[in-house]
Amino acid sequence: MLPAMRLGFGEILIILVVVLLIFGANKIPQLGDALGKGIKNFRKATREDDSIDVTPQKSPAEKLGAARPKPAASSAVPSESKKA
Repeated sequence: MLPAMRLGFGEILIILVVVLLIFGANKIPQLGDALGKGIKNFRKATREDDSIDVTPQKSPAEKLGAARPKPAASSAVPSESKKA
């Protein structure tokens, strides 16, 4: 059985100094933000329903095509080209 790992103030301070040296002062807020978003997304994913929607999505062109009737075929005669 492993002994309980207890971190004291000194160990936590050393870890924070090493993190500061590795990432720099400018990157630490970005890392905290990314970590917070990751935790938020993980919690959201664990709370959502696991059912999967398998109905096919219609493309925007299909949605517009279903709303408008198709125009009738025109019987336009091609214009004659001028001979020079």
